Amino acid sequence: MATPPSVSTKNFSGVFVSDKQSSDSTDELLRLQGMSWYKRRAVSICNLTLSIKHYTDDDGVERIDVDQKLSGGFSGGSDNHILDWQERRCNDDVFGQLIYKTRRVSPELIEDEFLKTGWTEEALADGVIHTVAWSDPEASNGSYTWKAQQIWGFQLVNGERQHVRLTSLTSDKKDVPIPLLHRSYTFRGRTITLATESAILRWTRPFTSYPLFVIFVIVYIVSSVFIVRSQWYLIPSSSFVGCTSVFWTENAGCGLNGELCAPFSNDSFSFRCPAQCSSVVLQNPRIVGDLEIDFVPLLVGGGDTQRTYRADSFLCASAIQAGFIKDSTGGCATVNLVGQFTDYLPTTSLGLSSVGFTSSFPMSYRLSTDSTLGQCTDLRNVALAVNILATCLLFIVFRPKPIVLYWFLVCIGFWHVALFSQPQEEPPPLDVAFGAFLPTLFVGYGLWRAMVWYLAPYWAGVLTNLTTANIPIDQLTADDITQHPGGLTALVVIVLIVLVLVLNQVRVIRKTGWLPWYLGWYVSGGLVALALAFLPGLQFRLHHYIISMALLPGTGFPTRLSAIYQGFLLGMFLNGVAAFGFASILQTAADLAADGPTGSPLPEFVTNSTTYDPSVPLGNQTIFWTSIPSALVTEGWNGFSLLVDDVERYAGNALNYSLAGLDAGLPHYFRLAYTSGGSAGDFTMPATLWPNGTWVDPLPGPS
Repeated sequence: MATPPSVSTKNFSGVFVSDKQSSDSTDELLRLQGMSWYKRRAVSICNLTLSIKHYTDDDGVERIDVDQKLSGGFSGGSDNHILDWQERRCNDDVFGQLIYKTRRVSPELIEDEFLKTGWTEEALADGVIHTVAWSDPEASNGSYTWKAQQIWGFQLVNGERQHVRLTSLTSDKKDVPIPLLHRSYTFRGRTITLATESAILRWTRPFTSYPLFVIFVIVYIVSSVFIVRSQWYLIPSSSFVGCTSVFWTENAGCGLNGELCAPFSNDSFSFRCPAQCSSVVLQNPRIVGDLEIDFVPLLVGGGDTQRTYRADSFLCASAIQAGFIKDSTGGCATVNLVGQFTDYLPTTSLGLSSVGFTSSFPMSYRLSTDSTLGQCTDLRNVALAVNILATCLLFIVFRPKPIVLYWFLVCIGFWHVALFSQPQEEPPPLDVAFGAFLPTLFVGYGLWRAMVWYLAPYWAGVLTNLTTANIPIDQLTADDITQHPGGLTALVVIVLIVLVLVLNQVRVIRKTGWLPWYLGWYVSGGLVALALAFLPGLQFRLHHYIISMALLPGTGFPTRLSAIYQGFLLGMFLNGVAAFGFASILQTAADLAADGPTGSPLPEFVTNSTTYDPSVPLGNQTIFWTSIPSALVTEGWNGFSLLVDDVERYAGNALNYSLAGLDAGLPHYFRLAYTSGGSAGDFTMPATLWPNGTWVDPLPGPS
């Protein structure tokens, strides 16, 4: 708003509100004057209102009294000046002990070129207000000192006459941060400085206008809508499959004789796989015949001339191995169910290896090219490029207020994970995503800090599923860490790295004087977590979104490392809640086990390598197992489930099973479990019967 003509350097009386959009940042000036980061943070988010009374006292001396108010009506102290150029001492509420003097002077007499130019004609004629203030050397106690000059007057800003204050400051504070993109090079005694960051800021200044920013937001939203439409809504939703999609579920999941997974043959359909499925692996051991496989994509077969896969193979991984789709972009193929098959051959192709299975299985499939689905390319990489470009433009070109940048990062990161990089289903359930989005905004508000967020670690956090894919830890639980090869070593390395980072951050916090406050909260939180960990029947699970929420408050300090931590932790928080929701910090053993062993009791075979008689024909053989102990009966275990060649062939109360229907020329594998209410517990490791009549006892433990 333009200043009315009645207000001039001879009559400043009135109320003035700071215009931060047109003003330069005062953060560095305030830092050099010794103001703490927390106070500078408050100044940056508050608007300042000045109530000025300009008058001449009874002695004919010109005076200016300024009452300062911050947003919300909080007092910002007073700033009173006597224009007689006499030195005066005062104890300022903000800057402490200082000396100052003020006068009216013609700009021509000001030595600093920055301070003397740009004033309106009436300011040149009437003079400007010149005030000089410096830290009191008697009260500095050996700390650094500063001296500031300030001119009050009027200038034309965007074509309007406005009250302007120019400030020039010198300080002996030496630790002035060098802009990140500034570089100095010395060559033959001459130093060349490349002020890249300043140049970028100068070149992009014309693009920081509000209308251009609004246009950018509209273009970004429209382009994102088109990408989402192409990604999910141009083919039937039933055509999408996930990286772990299978036709046959493990153990007794398909029911007796696999009836729940029928039909076994004479069926086909076209499907679309997402990108990056070759890196999706088993997180718990899986038994195929007498083999235990883990931490690889589940692939059984594919080595014969027709590339026949067992029905429990990962569909998308088999399509990648068979060459029908690309791992980097996903793709479409057609699957044809071919029913029972014998002797699945292993193979290695395109970076993926399958295992063999020498017995028979009732359900198999083969793959072929697809020509019915139109949009088959996974656009997650396109979306990633668009979103990275958008965040770079926001930070480098448009440069809106920090809080606007922050909310853009929260929204872009959340929806990139929910819609592209790690959707909870294929296609993503929007109702579930919005259900997690609103709490995310609430938590994001609590985590808000105004700072420069570094984009590289932010995107590394958003893509946690990719950046941490090679770390052999899936869940921060003792069982998971010991189960993964190299898990304990990886944990030790991670702990050491985090310890170094934490100690450095503690050093930063200690300098600010806030270390006791932070220690109090973190110790309290640790004690609460310890108490929760001992609750009976539940296990404490530290999800990565909880780690981010816990660590982010300790990074709210103006250092570059803090900004890097903030960016990564914010991205990791968004990845966790968008991909998995706000999972509970306390979970049952069954929740943590997922598709792995639950720790239930295991039955025992009576038939073993000693009691099995290979001279009896297979058609006349019967295998036996022990009855259920009475203690387990009281716990609810009331039956048995028997897997023969990885298919449930018996469910009931009997203690034996006839082998009359088995092929004597093939090896056979037997696994047994207790059942409760029709649901099977953990199965034993496989007992193997070879065609030559050799019985191999099962290894101890669950499968």
